Amino acid sequence: MRVFSAANRFGALALSLALLAGCASNDTSEEEEDEFAGVQERELYELARTALDSNRYPIAIERLEALDTRYPFGAHAEQAQLELIYAYYENSNWEEARAAASRFIRLHPDHPQVDYAYYLRGLSAWQAGRFSLERLRLIDISRRDLGASRDAYNDFRELIQRYPQSEYAADAQQRIVYLRELMARHELHVADYYLRRGAYLAAVERGRWVIENYPESSATRDALATMVEGYQGLDMDDRANEVLAVLRENAPDHEQLQGSRFIPKHLGQND
Repeated sequence: MRVFSAANRFGALALSLALLAGCASNDTSEEEEDEFAGVQERELYELARTALDSNRYPIAIERLEALDTRYPFGAHAEQAQLELIYAYYENSNWEEARAAASRFIRLHPDHPQVDYAYYLRGLSAWQAGRFSLERLRLIDISRRDLGASRDAYNDFRELIQRYPQSEYAADAQQRIVYLRELMARHELHVADYYLRRGAYLAAVERGRWVIENYPESSATRDALATMVEGYQGLDMDDRANEVLAVLRENAPDHEQLQGSRFIPKHLGQND
């Protein structure tokens, strides 16, 4: 009986401790949820600005998110949404930054600083693309998937098309030039893969894609050479000669041209 009674007392004690712990946990959660309870919009905005100015981005994000939730139509709502995009970006939360920028553009298409939202959206994709590739210690990042880089390219192009006079347009244009070369080279790496495996039609299509979509890229010379070799592999000599004439005219010093001859890179290896 004594053992049973002791066990009961122990169980009751354990239950009491568990209940106390649960209450403490609930109190903590409520305290965390009520951290900004009673804080007025202006004060909360100033707290967020203070964190931003001191580069404490996680704290700034917390306060700006609270401001956006508690005062979505307040006097500082639009500015807080813009600064939240910036805080996400500086904290390397690039997907969140893109989502916040897209939301701002959707909600405030006529805002005088909407071009800034476009710019930060592009920068976030730019950083996401470079980080995901360069952390792999790649020598040539154009050989990898470029989904984020394509997003950046499209974002920067949209910025320039919509706001050519924007203070961010010049920087966006420089990034477009880099991204255009990167994506064109990526397409040619894929085309080269197809040539090596005898998938000549697919290689021709990749070469044509580069010429049609990135005509200002230096990769167009190699795209023409890819098309020539692809057409030769398909025994479409007339088309091959047509493209070869364009290659000779535009890039007479191309490495695959030797006098009147065209030297394929892979043709014949799959026979």
